Formats: sequence, C-alpha cells, structure tokens
Amino acid sequence: MVRILNKSKLKVVDLFAGAGGFSLAAVQAGCEIVFAVELDKNAATTYRNNIGVKHRCENVVVYNQDITSLSATGLAKKHFSEFDCDLLLGGPPCQGFSTHRINNAGVDDPRNGLIHDYFAFVRSLKPKAFLMENVPGMLWPRHKSYLEEFYTQAHDSGYVVHQPHKLDARDYGVPQRRQRVFILGFREDIATDGFQWPPAPTHCDPETVATTGLVPWLSCKTAFEDMPEDDINGVHMNHGTELIAAFKRTPVNGGSRKDSGRVLDCHVGHDGHHDVYGRIDPTKPAPTMTTACINPSKGRFVHPVLPHGITARQAARIQTFPDDFVFAGGLMAAGKQIGNAVPVVFGQHLIQYIKTLLVRNFAEEQRVGVLRKPTAEIGELVDA
Repeated sequence: MVRILNKSKLKVVDLFAGAGGFSLAAVQAGCEIVFAVELDKNAATTYRNNIGVKHRCENVVVYNQDITSLSATGLAKKHFSEFDCDLLLGGPPCQGFSTHRINNAGVDDPRNGLIHDYFAFVRSLKPKAFLMENVPGMLWPRHKSYLEEFYTQAHDSGYVVHQPHKLDARDYGVPQRRQRVFILGFREDIATDGFQWPPAPTHCDPETVATTGLVPWLSCKTAFEDMPEDDINGVHMNHGTELIAAFKRTPVNGGSRKDSGRVLDCHVGHDGHHDVYGRIDPTKPAPTMTTACINPSKGRFVHPVLPHGITARQAARIQTFPDDFVFAGGLMAAGKQIGNAVPVVFGQHLIQYIKTLLVRNFAEEQRVGVLRKPTAEIGELVDA
C-alpha cells in the first residue's frame, strides 16, 4: 500500500471578478480563493460581503483597482510560492467583443486588450490551469488578431491551450439560455491524458431526452416562487401608468409587446425587437440575463404574470445565486453585477471537472515523488 497526500483545496485567483459568480462557483467546488481583482466599487463591495465571509472564503484579498495598475509579478510574489497557484479564473470585460456591436464597432475597443492583461497574470502566477470566459462575439473574424495574440503568448509561456468552445448554460443545469465562450489552458507539465474538453452536457432539449438519456433543460419557474421576505434585492423598476397598463394587457407566460397593442414611434414600419417588453415564459429556460436584466425596455424581462419587470433577486436566482447573496449599490448596480456574472452552477460544474484532473496530477506526483515543491494546503492521508 502506498500512502499519498491528498490536496484538500485548490488555490484559485479570480480576475475581473465582478460580484463573485465565478468565485462562488469555485468555493462550492471545494476551492480556496486567494485573491480577486475587480474595478467596479459596488461589485467589489458585493464580493467582500458575500465571498469574504467565514462560511465561504474569509481570507480572500480583494483588490478594488484597475487591473492595468497592478503588478502581476508583485501580487504573485506576495501571495504565492512558485508553482503554488492551481487555477486562474476570469472574464475580461466583453463590451468590445459583444455581438450587439454592428459593422466594425468594437474592433479597436481598448477593452479587447484586457485579455492580454489577463495573460500577464498567467505568466506571473504560473497556474497549473486557467479558465477564461467571454462572449461569443470574441470569436468573430473582426477580433481574430486579439485571440491569435493570446494563443501566441500562451504557447510562448509554456501552456497548452484548448480551442475556444461556445457553451450554453442551460446544457449544464442552469435555467437560462446563455451562450459563453470558455478558453482552457494547462501548464505543459500537467498530464492531461484522457482528458476531454469541454465536459459532456448534463441537460438537453426535452424533445431529445429519449435519444440522449440526459435530463431536460430546467425551466425558470422556481425563480418566481417562494420569494424571501424583506429582501433588499427583491425590488423591481418603478414603471409609469401607461407601461403598467401595457403589461396588464400582455398575455401571461411568454406574451410579447406586440400582444399588448403598445406601439412606439420606433416600431412604426417594422416589428422592432420582438423580445423588448416581453414576458418571461416560466415553463422554459429564461432568456440571457444581461446587465440590463431588470429593465423591460432592454429585453424579455417582464415578470411572467405580474405587471412589472423582474426583481434583482429573481434575476439572481436565474443566474443560480443563493438567496443569501446580497448585491450592493441599488437596483441598477445589482442588475449590472448579476448580468455580468458567470452562472454559479455552470461555473461550479466546469471547475469541478478541471479540479478532478488537477487533483489526479497531484496524487500522481506524490506517488512517484516528482512534486516540484510542497504546497501549503495539504489534506489528510488517504490510501491509494
């Protein structure tokens, strides 16, 4: 019998951390967040108040600063020994890559280059793996140079990087249609034999259940049931009388603006955006929660049956945040934080999948005695 050490928690860093959706996913996957970087003041406050607590990750350090003003090398030396970081997460701001930008808008958006600032931390921290999230628009040909440069930097830094994969959150147990691109890289010394990326979906279109054997997509119905009382985030926008009347005329459970009979000047001569001022259908996965998810003028964000937009708490539930997760800064700030977040259940599934490989590597290194250097977080002895 060989006695090996089992690493208890992966050490994780989260960049562009927002309110902490990706970090909460990591915590729920059994990881420890060492530090996080987030520029937005309200999001950073939310992060500290919810991630930096005893039952989650009370020792996390939150840098409420512009990432371009921070020294990746300095933070690496401050928080880690060499090769001690296990996983680097992050979702650089995506506005420049957004598919809503028309023609060549966004090509020279300075925010596009933040994916390279992200990689500066990869070079300095030398994590065993990194997982970056962004919008599908980053794969458009107009942004090709940014992605090519990212992959060049990864190769030159000793990383093997999988091709970008566009994944849908509803395929992994989230009650929401949400497509995002994930780029996964491993340090070249990490053994990945037999590892397949991305992980296989767990859920599918109900019409294909019989052929796939998967679980049907989750509806968003529970996001509107048994709401907590005295919830600071249980609020919605205040609407004018005309808009409230239009919502009352809109059929419940999926009715659209067109069904309400309300016509705006911008709709004359064409149908306009069909989802604007539309009701959410609770029997299906919800539409993508954007940064304007609490504003019915920005999409299908009207409550399934009531004459108003959804509350921040309902949007947070659709993003699979727990009800004890409180968003700071008021309604508009909360909506922005919720819409920017990685759905917690989605992120947890991906991180748990990656963690399995990293723990397996750790166990093998212990078994053959080739671990580069002892890590600080060592768990109990187990038999192998």
